[in-house]
Amino acid sequence: MEKLGRRLYAESREEILADEREIVERILELKHERNAIILAHNYQRPEVQDIGDFVGDSLGLARKAAETDAEVIVFCGVHFMAETASILCPSKTVLLPDPHAGCPMADMATAREVKRMREAHPRAAVVSYVNTTAMVKAVSDYCCTSSNAVEVVRNVDADEVIFVPDRNLAAYVAERVEGKRIIPWNGYCHVHQGITAEDVLAAMREHPGAEVIAHPECTREVLELAHHIRSTSGMLQAAAASPSEEFILATEAGMIHPLSKAAPGKRFHPPAREPLCPNMKLTTLSKVLRSLETLSPRVTVPEGIRTRALLAVERMLAVAV
Repeated sequence: MEKLGRRLYAESREEILADEREIVERILELKHERNAIILAHNYQRPEVQDIGDFVGDSLGLARKAAETDAEVIVFCGVHFMAETASILCPSKTVLLPDPHAGCPMADMATAREVKRMREAHPRAAVVSYVNTTAMVKAVSDYCCTSSNAVEVVRNVDADEVIFVPDRNLAAYVAERVEGKRIIPWNGYCHVHQGITAEDVLAAMREHPGAEVIAHPECTREVLELAHHIRSTSGMLQAAAASPSEEFILATEAGMIHPLSKAAPGKRFHPPAREPLCPNMKLTTLSKVLRSLETLSPRVTVPEGIRTRALLAVERMLAVAV
C-alpha cells in the first residue's frame, strides 16, 4: 500500500507539473501577442516568480513599470502596487490577476484621516509609504519604499514629518535621521508585526551561527537581533555578500525562493512560525493566464487622483539607494 501511495502521488504530481507547463507556455504566448510584461513581487508563489520578466521589491517594480515599453503590465503583487503602476503609466493596461489581493496595512490609512493629521500638524510634510492607496498618495508630499525611506525623509524640506502608515518603519527611520521629528501613523504589516523576538531567538537556537536578516517593517525588538536590516532587494545583496552560509529570515516566507536562486548553496530559514501573507499568495498561474486572455481585472486610477499622486511617486523614484 505504501508503494502504491507513493506511485499515485508521483503520478498526480507529474500531472500537476504537466498542467503547469501548459499554462506557462500559454502565458508566454499571450505575453508576446499582447506586448505584455509580467512584474512579480518577491513574496509571490515560486511558480509565479519564475514567469516574471522582473522580480523585485516595490521600488524596483515601480521603476520597471515606469520604464517599460510594453502595452500591458501584469502585476503579480497586491492592489497598491498595481495602482502605483497605473499612476506612472496611465496609457497602459495594468492587470491585477486577483482583484482581492489587497494590503491590510494600506487600508489602515485613509485620505480623510491623513488630511486631518495634516491639519493638526500644519508645518509637517507627509511621507507615505508605497504601501498606501492612490488616494493617500494624492494627499502626500512624498512617497517612499522600505529601501529608500531613510533617504527620502532626509531630503524632505521640513523639520516635522508625518510618516504613513507603518509605525515600525517610522521608528526605524526616526533612529537614522537626525534633526527631524517623525510623527508615526499607528499602522503596521500584520505579517512582520507577527514575527516576535522569541520566534527569532528560537530559530537562532535551532540554527547556531546563522545570520539574521530582517525587514524594517519588523518590530524594534526583532531588528535588535538582526545582523542585516534590509528591504527585500537588499536581502538579496546581503546574502550574496555575506560569508555566512546560513540565514534566518524575519520577513514573509516567499522571500526564500529568490534568495535561494540568488545565493545557491546557502540555506535560508523562516522564524519558528512561518510568516505568510495570504494576499500575496492569491495570485496563481491560472489567474495570470486568465488575466492575459481577458485583459482583466484592470486597475485604473481616476485622473484627478492620479495627477496629484504622481508628484509624490516621482519623488520616490528620484531618490537613489
